[in-house]
Amino acid sequence: MRRGGHEGNSERLVNRTVERYGVWLRSTVVLLCGGLGLVWADAADVPLASALLAPAVLACGVRLWVLRRPLPLPLALLWTLDAAVVLLMGLSQPVLDGEGGNAMVEVAVGISVIAFQFEWATRPVAGAALAGAGVVACVLGDVFSSSEHDLDVVPLVRMLIQVGLARAGYLIVRARARAADRSAAVRAALRREADVAAARRATEREYLATLHDTASATLLMVSQGDSRDWSWLPPRARQDLEALSAMPGFETGSVDLAALLGCVPEGEGQARVRLTTHIEGPLTMPSGPGLAIFNGVREAVTNVSRHAGVREAVLRAWREEGNGVVVELLDAGRGFDPDSVPVRRRGISGSIIGRMRAVEGTASITSRPGAGTRVRWRWHDRGGVPQAHDHGQVPPAGDGAGQATEARGPAAGQATEVPGPAARTRAEHTAAVRFIRGQLLIGAQLVALLICLVWQFTISLRRLVAHQDVYHPAWPQTAAFVCLVAVAAAGGASLLRGRRIPPGVRGWCLGSVLAVSAVSAYTLPPHHATGPADWAFGVVGWHALFLLADLRVRWYAAFLGAHIGINAAAVVGHGAPAAAEAAVLGIATVGSCGLQFAIGALMTHLLRDTAPAAGSAAAREEELRTRERIHEHLQSDHKERYRALTATTVPLLVGLGHGVLSPHDEEVRLRCGVEGARMRRLFAEGDAVADPLLNELRACVEVAEHQGVTVSLAVRGQPGEVPVEIRRELIDPVAVTLGRTRSAARVTVVWTPGAVRVSAVGVDCADDRTEAAAVPAPRRAADPQVSVVRTRRGESMWAEASWSRPASPEVALP
Repeated sequence: MRRGGHEGNSERLVNRTVERYGVWLRSTVVLLCGGLGLVWADAADVPLASALLAPAVLACGVRLWVLRRPLPLPLALLWTLDAAVVLLMGLSQPVLDGEGGNAMVEVAVGISVIAFQFEWATRPVAGAALAGAGVVACVLGDVFSSSEHDLDVVPLVRMLIQVGLARAGYLIVRARARAADRSAAVRAALRREADVAAARRATEREYLATLHDTASATLLMVSQGDSRDWSWLPPRARQDLEALSAMPGFETGSVDLAALLGCVPEGEGQARVRLTTHIEGPLTMPSGPGLAIFNGVREAVTNVSRHAGVREAVLRAWREEGNGVVVELLDAGRGFDPDSVPVRRRGISGSIIGRMRAVEGTASITSRPGAGTRVRWRWHDRGGVPQAHDHGQVPPAGDGAGQATEARGPAAGQATEVPGPAARTRAEHTAAVRFIRGQLLIGAQLVALLICLVWQFTISLRRLVAHQDVYHPAWPQTAAFVCLVAVAAAGGASLLRGRRIPPGVRGWCLGSVLAVSAVSAYTLPPHHATGPADWAFGVVGWHALFLLADLRVRWYAAFLGAHIGINAAAVVGHGAPAAAEAAVLGIATVGSCGLQFAIGALMTHLLRDTAPAAGSAAAREEELRTRERIHEHLQSDHKERYRALTATTVPLLVGLGHGVLSPHDEEVRLRCGVEGARMRRLFAEGDAVADPLLNELRACVEVAEHQGVTVSLAVRGQPGEVPVEIRRELIDPVAVTLGRTRSAARVTVVWTPGAVRVSAVGVDCADDRTEAAAVPAPRRAADPQVSVVRTRRGESMWAEASWSRPASPEVALP
């Protein structure tokens, strides 16, 4: 566990991977060397060798078992088992005896202490203590196996260098993993905020569409008094309340669209529209698009009832090729010109087209005067289910009212090819995996380059200098050493600049490394191969590793095979070695090239398996965090919206739904008109226009004009920017005045450099018998810079709201 912070997915998986790798590597080497040791030992020494090696093999078996099936074993016991392995292997050296036995024990203990740095990577003290146990094992083995009981320091120094490189390599890779986790966390936070914002916008659009289809339509119809039979009003008002209290955005699973379309309300009495249905079912689809289509069809049927002038329509639905669904509603009514409809109208643009856009579908309106209207919904499954927070809630039957002149917005009938949620998720996952893999690759190449330089300038350089008299001639060995330095510089230059090694440079470097292997092998006496004088055999593979780290391990295996083949050919060229010599050569090859291949395999595993696993784990965790955040914000937003309705809209609907308020009462109708105007202003907030204040004012003016009031609107001055909260306070007094005006009104907007004034004068304005209609909506907090003045003279009402604009900061000129 990372101290002082949260362990990221990349770091956690890197730790788990290197731990498993260390256990398997050490166990494999111990089992192999232990078996060869028993074969190597004299018959008389086999019982003693078995007594020493068998517990070591058993301890490795326990570690492998714990790795596969975790057991609640204390860490102290596991550490003791690991220490026992190297101590027993070291103590077996005097029993095995001989050059081959010494080499075998040295390889087993050396690789074990390297593997301990991976097994105990998150507990460096334990790893260092096990490395000390390995040093003690080598000291005891050398002392007891030597007749003079002297100590060979060189293998101990080499072992300590290898332990230091192993620990440094882990720290470098872990640092890159942490960097990947930090960067991924930053990007995930940005995506999460964007997803939350998109979810809130989508839910806001659905809320406005539901508000338009339910409370807004009901209150406007009451305000207009355009019905003699109000028997439909109480149940509809109660249904509106139910729809507004339900929180949209959490529908999951699938629905049968055919069954939903069979429940589309046709209306009652004179407003009933008889539907002729031709539905090819079942039409199973995700709930979000299904509910969006259902809500749109319900709103379109209401439009037919109110504006088409006919009482019949045809509803058709079928499934298209490519897992698509198409729904059509056709009527032979009076029709209209979609291009002539103002963009402020919401019935079709919000309730039909907007809902389909939110679920990545399309809706199109085809109509012209005298030729009827066709509304078509189309949705295709692009390989993923849209997020639940973009979906709509099913309002109760009979809700909604559209405007006859409403039409689609820009490109409403065109299908916009955008990536589906599943495609976006796959793209984000691919990008995350690519980034994590890039970070781990940089770390792996840096580790290989570090090993190259340290090994070459410590162990290899000492061997080269100490055995100049062995080489025949000596200058090729020196030239080969310099060539490897040039290879490390050429490859490292690209690596340190954060770039991939160019293919040309890689090819030249690999060819040079193989040439060094050949030169060193063929200018070295055969009996010195892989021995102390062979400085190149153990370092060549490390140079190739950082050159080939980004490729699959088979390329590195092919290089090692070529390297081993060149050295084997050089040895055999001077005569076949004896069995004992061949065994020593084989053990040295396993200890050097085998370890290098194991490190290469580990790097490949990190890049090919760990990086995708880390990306997937991060994606799963981020999805949960995003869902929780969205759920939290949507609940908060819903509570805030409903709270804003509780002081004005909800009391009206409750009174109308339970018969306490009568639509025949003029005061009730006026209050409904005021609330309808406020809602229309709310709908206009999201319009992308140059002058939002004027746009929202016009929305209120249109409601008054639809109620028969003649309104004149005048604007003076240069429009500027006004925050949305201020716009609400400026317009609300005007909406109240217009809503209570019976005949004529005048609205004026005056822009000055330091203030904005919005005023309205209503002629033949009804008395305000309730305070609720005259006060601003409760969610509009009073701003100290906004002042409202109301004056009544006879039947005329004058209201003015003004806002003192903050002065722009002055820039001091030199």
